[in-house]
Amino acid sequence: MTDARSTLRADCSRCAGLCCVGPSLTRSADFAIDKPAGVPCPNLLDDFRCGVHDRLRPLGFPGCTVFDCFGAGQRTVQDVYDGRSWRDDEVQAAQVFDVFGVLRGLHELLWLLAGVASYEVVERGAVDTLADEVEAAAAGDAAAILAVDLAGLRERVGVVLRRASAALRVPAGPELRGADLVGRTFTGQELAGADVSGALLLGADLRGSSLHRTDLLGADLRGADVRGADLATALFLTQVQVNASDGDGATTLPPHLDRPGHWLSPPPAAGNR
Repeated sequence: MTDARSTLRADCSRCAGLCCVGPSLTRSADFAIDKPAGVPCPNLLDDFRCGVHDRLRPLGFPGCTVFDCFGAGQRTVQDVYDGRSWRDDEVQAAQVFDVFGVLRGLHELLWLLAGVASYEVVERGAVDTLADEVEAAAAGDAAAILAVDLAGLRERVGVVLRRASAALRVPAGPELRGADLVGRTFTGQELAGADVSGALLLGADLRGSSLHRTDLLGADLRGADVRGADLATALFLTQVQVNASDGDGATTLPPHLDRPGHWLSPPPAAGNR
């Protein structure tokens, strides 16, 4: 059976640089500049490519390497606007960016539901029905998409994900949902079956840890050291989280996720952070 997540991957060649224009940027550790929403990034080229794509991190734009639209960019441009971009006179640029934002949220929900569907879970029927509803919402025209109750859908999907998490995390590990784990050390520890959904794991040391069926829904993994960690069966892990962390050639990932270019290979010696 084909994993639905394979269709929820960004294809920048079929987009129009929406993520480089729509969102605002704030000068920080993630972005080297301030940029208002709706204003093109100065690094965006006329053909919608990034002029510094191969140097984003050293130039101070790691936030750009973390972002993932789950395929909402090309769907906005190709399906909703029939191949037209925000630069076209007959298109309202602000509307395009708003549609993109809603579609990205819907595609992320589809990604998470597809993750649940990849397991044999009790609520498979409910998962499929909800996924069909989210897909139908994403398949509308611009006006219909902007009218979607995204917050309501997120809440309903969240209920299904929490139930699936409880069913899949057997035996259950530590309950750390929403915990402040910034900078904590879990080196080599077993976090299998743990619930760390919504937890702050910024800069946490997870080297060599097993995260077998660990619930990572919404966990903040920015700067988390996952060198040598086993993430192959972690629950609800997204490319955004992987991109935000620091791994290496020994880190194991699910087959539907890509190894980020900034991860070191071969892995550095133990203790060198």
